[in-house]
Amino acid sequence: MEHRRTAIYLIMAISLLAGLIAGRTFFFNVTYAFAGLLVFSFIWAWVSAHWLRLTRQTRARRAQVGHWLEERFSVRNMGFLPKLWLEIYDHSTLPGHHASHVVTNLGIKALAAWPVHTLCVHRGEYTLGPLRVVAGDPFGLFEVERKVGAVAQIVVYPATVMLPQFGIPAGMLPGGEALRRRTHQITTNAAGVRDYQPGDSFNRVHWPSTARKDRLIVKEFELDPMADIWIMLDEDQTVHAGESNFHAFDPGLMPARQNSHTLLPPSTEEYGVCVAASLAQHFIEKERSVGLAVSGRHQERIQVDRGPRQLTKCFETLAIVQQGSSVAFDQLLSIEGGQLSRGTTVIAVTPSTRGTWVDAATLLLRRGLRVMAVLIDGETFGGRPGIRHVASRLSALKIPNVVIKNDDNLSEALSLMRVR
Repeated sequence: MEHRRTAIYLIMAISLLAGLIAGRTFFFNVTYAFAGLLVFSFIWAWVSAHWLRLTRQTRARRAQVGHWLEERFSVRNMGFLPKLWLEIYDHSTLPGHHASHVVTNLGIKALAAWPVHTLCVHRGEYTLGPLRVVAGDPFGLFEVERKVGAVAQIVVYPATVMLPQFGIPAGMLPGGEALRRRTHQITTNAAGVRDYQPGDSFNRVHWPSTARKDRLIVKEFELDPMADIWIMLDEDQTVHAGESNFHAFDPGLMPARQNSHTLLPPSTEEYGVCVAASLAQHFIEKERSVGLAVSGRHQERIQVDRGPRQLTKCFETLAIVQQGSSVAFDQLLSIEGGQLSRGTTVIAVTPSTRGTWVDAATLLLRRGLRVMAVLIDGETFGGRPGIRHVASRLSALKIPNVVIKNDDNLSEALSLMRVR
């Protein structure tokens, strides 16, 4: 376009010079015609980039690795001139999100729409947008660019697998007796009734007592005998191995892996996050109380709870956790384990071959906690060997454990865990 405009500028200069020398109106008319062409082309290009109604609709602001994100874009011409062509560029940070599009021959008041389906391949928090619109004139002399700065955040949850064969830790009281301790959670053990207080959920209202007393009466509950479950994930960067930087990952470029059962990069970190998310989903679906603690760059802690809201909290935390070295895994076990009550089940997820965290797990056993371990074999990811020795130590301590290798079927591998 610059060469075309330069040629027109040159023609105008020559025509104007010729008109001044020869005094012929023809040369002046040529100069005026090309000047008018430049003005007309610029106005057309400017109008084409403006008087637009550009929208993007995202079905959900939450997605999950291995699932599809659906968006729908539409652009309507609100101007008084047709849009010959529009180039719409999307600058989203979501890997593999190809939403850029070219619209041609958009008439006056006309609407163009197109869907975009993106396979989510990496967990994390990403930005959708901004957009950039480029338009031009019929003669190809000018391009006008317009930026649409509106952005939205989307969180991609980690991948999960089904665990139909994974056992459930036993309750911490024999005989199924309820704990004589009040709880705000709704359990199967109703302990009595009391007057309604602001903040009580209406599904706790005991309607027969309400009708008899002529005021709102709600039920009180006691904790059930099921043990709390704490999932502790090791994000210490000094023990991880494999390809963890997959922010620019394109599923079309992923090497063929015949035994792959989830869309996971070959990284101990991603396998660990997937295992933690799968365990949280499994136990919460079984109506168990689950807590989550993560070491690494920052120590993350989600207090024990149950229900879909708790699962969402776990997924959102696991979606953005990153490796770090501020908190070692043995420190996490000691700090968090020291606050847990007897009978609580702790599931450690780690690729670490260090004996210090095994010593910390031993102390938890002595305090009356149950300990289980999911070990990720870093050697199969290009890391250091030694995970088998750790598994042998845990087995000698009668700590149930399972070893996960690169490209294992996680559902089948975790089903090998023998819960005691």
